[in-house]
Amino acid sequence: MMEERMGDCWSYTKDQFDNLEKHTQSGIEFVERYTKFVKERSEIEINYAKQIRNLSKKYQPKKNSREEEENKYTSCRAFLSTLNELNDYAGQHEVIAENLTSQIIAELSRYLTELKAERKSHFHDGRKAQQHIESSWKQLEASKRRFERDCKEADRAQQYFERMDADINVTKADVEKARQQAQMRHQMAADSKTEYSNFLTKFNQEQNEHYHTLIPNIFQKLQEMEERRIERVGMSMKTYAEVDREVLPIVGKCLDGMTKAAESIEPKTDSKQVVESYKSGFEPPGEVEFEDYGPGQSMKRTVSETSLSNSRGEAKERPSGGKSKGKLWPFIKNKNKSPKQNKEPLSNRFNEFMASKPKMTCLRSLRRGLSLKLGSGPEDFSHLPPEQRRKKLQAKIDDFNKDIQKEMDQKDALTKMKGVYEKNPQMGDPASVDPRLVEIAMNIEKIQSEVQKFEGWLAEVEGRLPSKSDPPRRQSGLYETQNSNSTTVGNNCAQDRESPDGSYTEEQSSETQVKVAIANTPEFDDEFDDGDEETLPTIGTCKAIYQFEGHNEGTISVTEGELLYVIEEDKGDGWTRVRRNEEEEGYVPTSYVEVFLEPNAKGAMTYI
Repeated sequence: MMEERMGDCWSYTKDQFDNLEKHTQSGIEFVERYTKFVKERSEIEINYAKQIRNLSKKYQPKKNSREEEENKYTSCRAFLSTLNELNDYAGQHEVIAENLTSQIIAELSRYLTELKAERKSHFHDGRKAQQHIESSWKQLEASKRRFERDCKEADRAQQYFERMDADINVTKADVEKARQQAQMRHQMAADSKTEYSNFLTKFNQEQNEHYHTLIPNIFQKLQEMEERRIERVGMSMKTYAEVDREVLPIVGKCLDGMTKAAESIEPKTDSKQVVESYKSGFEPPGEVEFEDYGPGQSMKRTVSETSLSNSRGEAKERPSGGKSKGKLWPFIKNKNKSPKQNKEPLSNRFNEFMASKPKMTCLRSLRRGLSLKLGSGPEDFSHLPPEQRRKKLQAKIDDFNKDIQKEMDQKDALTKMKGVYEKNPQMGDPASVDPRLVEIAMNIEKIQSEVQKFEGWLAEVEGRLPSKSDPPRRQSGLYETQNSNSTTVGNNCAQDRESPDGSYTEEQSSETQVKVAIANTPEFDDEFDDGDEETLPTIGTCKAIYQFEGHNEGTISVTEGELLYVIEEDKGDGWTRVRRNEEEEGYVPTSYVEVFLEPNAKGAMTYI
C-alpha cells in the first residue's frame, strides 16, 4: 500500500511538471507570435512610407519643365505644398517603424532569451529534485528488502541450531557450529534493521522537504516567471499604442498644412495670371468699309486699310523673293473665322479650281509652326505676341542686370584686394589681380551690349503697343503696313492661322480656296519650287510601331505597321520628318516609329 501511495504522489508531481512545462512553452510561443506581429507591422510602415515618398517625388515638378512654370498658380502651389506635407507624413510612419523596432521588437527579443533560460533553469531544478527523492526511495526499498532477507536467514539458522541441539546423534562440534551460524545471522539481521531504520528516517526528512519546500519553491518561481511574462506583454501592447499616439500631433500638423494649402487656392488670382500670361496686346479690329460693286463701278478690288488681305495685283508688283511675316491673330482656333478669305467672284474661283492642281501647304509655314511648338524661337522673341514679347524681353534684361551686378561686386572685391596688396606687398602681388579685372571688364562690356540690344527690341515693342486711349482700327491696316514687301504667296504661307501661343491651325475648305485661287500663279510656282522649300531626298525608311493621330499642323497621321520614307532624322527634339507619297509629308514622334537609315543616304539625290 505504501508503495502504491508513493507511486501515485510521484506520478501526480510529474504530471504537474508536464502541465506547467506545456503552459510556459505556449506562453513563450505567444510572446514570439506577438513579436512577429509587431515586426510585420513595422515592415508595413516602412514600405508604406517608402511608397508615399516615391509618390510625392513622382509628382514633384520637374526642373525646366512646363510644370515648374505652372507653380505661379495658387492651385499648383497648393498641390506642391500638399506633396511636401505628404513627404513629412511619410516621415512620421518611418518614426513609427523605428520606435516599434527599438521599443518593442528589440526588447521582446532580449526578454525572450532571458525567459527561455529562466524557464529551463526552473524545470531543471524540478527534475533534479524529483530524481533525488526517487533515488532515496529506491535506497529505502533496498535496505528494507535486505533487512527482510536477513531476518528470514536468521530464523532459518535458529531453527537449524535447535534441531541440531536436540539430535543426540550430532556431535558437539556440529552443534557449536550451528549455534555460531545462528548468532551471526541474528547479528546481520540486527545490522540490516539499523540500516533500514536510518534510511527510513532520512527518506522521511527528504520527502517532507521535497513536498513542502523544494517543489512549492519551484512552482512559485514558475508562477512569478509567468506573471512577469504576462506583464511584459501588456507593457508592450501599451507601448504599441503609445508609439502611434506620439506621432498624431505631427500627423495632425501635416493634415492641417494640407488643409491650409487647399484654402489658399484663389481662383480669381489664377485666372488673372492666365490673362496676364497670354495677353497679346493686339488692337481690336475696326469696322469693315463698304465696297461698291454696282453698275458703273470697277470690278477690280482696291487695297484699303480695311482689307484683311492683300490683293493679287499687288502681289505681282512686289518682288518675288520677298518673305512675309504673318501677324499672330488672336482667337484663330475658330477656323471658320480666318482673316485671309479672298472675296472674289465664285465663277473665277470655280474655273481656277477646275484648271489647277492643288498644291501642298507651304512647308515653310509647317516647319516654322512646328519649331514654335517645340519651344525654339528667335532671340528677339518676334514669334510671340507683342505683350508676351515685351515680358520676355524685360525678363532677359533683368537677368542681364543681375549678371552685371554680380560682375560689379566681384570687381569691387578684387579692387579692394589689389589695394590691400599694394599697401602690404608681403600679402600678395597686386599685378596678379589685373588679369581677372580685365576679364571682368570684358564680361561687363559684353553683357551691357546684350542689354542695349534687348532694350532696343523692348523699345520697339513698347512703341508698337496700343495705348488705351487710341481709337480702335482695323487689324489689317497694321498688318499691311508691316508686310508691305511681302508677296501674296508669302502671306498665304506665313499667315496660316498663327495663334498667340505659336500654334498653327488650318481649315480644309479655306485652304483649298486659297490654293485654288493661286494655283496657276507664276509667282507661287517660282517661290514654292525654286525657293528654300525643295523636295528633300529620302535618307531611309521607317515602320510605324504605334498609331499616331496627327491633329496639329505640320504632323502627319500614321497607322500601326505602315511603311514610310524618312526625309529628315531626329535633331534631338523628339520628331522625325517622314513622307508617304509625293504630296503627304510631315513630322511624327521618333518614339512611334522604327527608323532604318541608309548608310550612304547622306547627300544622296534620290527622290520619291
